[in-house]
Amino acid sequence: MSAIRVQGLTKSFTMKHKQAGLKGSLRGLFNPTVTEKVAVKPIDFTVEPGEVLAFLGPNGAGKSTTIKMLTGILHPSGGEASVLGYRPWTERQKLAFRIGSVFGQKSQLWYHLPPLDTFELMGRIYEVGPNDFRKRRDDLIERFELGPYLHTAVRKLSLGERMRCEIAAALLHRPQIVFLDEPTIGLDVVVKQKIRELIREMNKEEGTTLFLTSHDAGDIEQLCKRAIVINHGQIILDDSVTNMKRDFLTYKTVQLKLADTPDHFELHGVQIVKQKGSGLKLSVDTAQTTIEEVLSYIVHNHRLVDVTIEDPPMEEIITHIYARTGHEEARNDAEHLV
Repeated sequence: MSAIRVQGLTKSFTMKHKQAGLKGSLRGLFNPTVTEKVAVKPIDFTVEPGEVLAFLGPNGAGKSTTIKMLTGILHPSGGEASVLGYRPWTERQKLAFRIGSVFGQKSQLWYHLPPLDTFELMGRIYEVGPNDFRKRRDDLIERFELGPYLHTAVRKLSLGERMRCEIAAALLHRPQIVFLDEPTIGLDVVVKQKIRELIREMNKEEGTTLFLTSHDAGDIEQLCKRAIVINHGQIILDDSVTNMKRDFLTYKTVQLKLADTPDHFELHGVQIVKQKGSGLKLSVDTAQTTIEEVLSYIVHNHRLVDVTIEDPPMEEIITHIYARTGHEEARNDAEHLV
């Protein structure tokens, strides 16, 4: 049985607007114009047990609305979905005991209490037996290296420390599916890597199905084998991450700070996007040259002070997908995204 099965799922919202030309009029307030906004058009996909799926798209694409339907928070306007055999919006309470969620911009930890107190509360909410809870809690504390700040109020933790506690809290009841919404947002490079390692570990050791949304291409490349891209409420791509990397994640941006001002910089597959004194911004076509080759060239020919390597923003990736797939309205969407 599939972990998640979606068939023709759709969601529309009714929106009310004050009538134009009736500013300051009570008639405009009590007789608004009613419109319908389609947040998610009919979509179909399945996720197998133990799979790590990237569910991608720009802001407003329909990602959060889809997740809210799959977790039972929202009722769909049409279609069906099955999550671990449950119909989410009619069997939400039963499903809650089988799934977990981590939201990068919304905490489930009690802000003024230390993480240990939240762990105790979560154990009781999910009715985890005392012995099993202690064993599970201690295992997660060790695995996520939470010991140094278990007794520190959450409000005093750094974002990276809090996110590790968030993931541990979501795993206390041994969920079969975990929904991860921007789990690395706002984190520095070192902490991002640690979070990714922890996510990979829990998938490998416990077979947890992971449903990941992210604007960070690094999350997709390092964690997922398959990606679904949604935009304007409809799926425009469902493919392996390997193919996605080959076709769409074909360049990176490298920002350099050199000790000297370069008079000449020429390397195959590399374009200078911006130069200001000893600062350079490069666009690297990874299909023609590797980041390692670029950095080796720089270190060999210049004194490097600082370097930052960035992936293309998700909006640009979506634009390239439209252009490559020939999806209808491609030109308008590309102009809108850029």
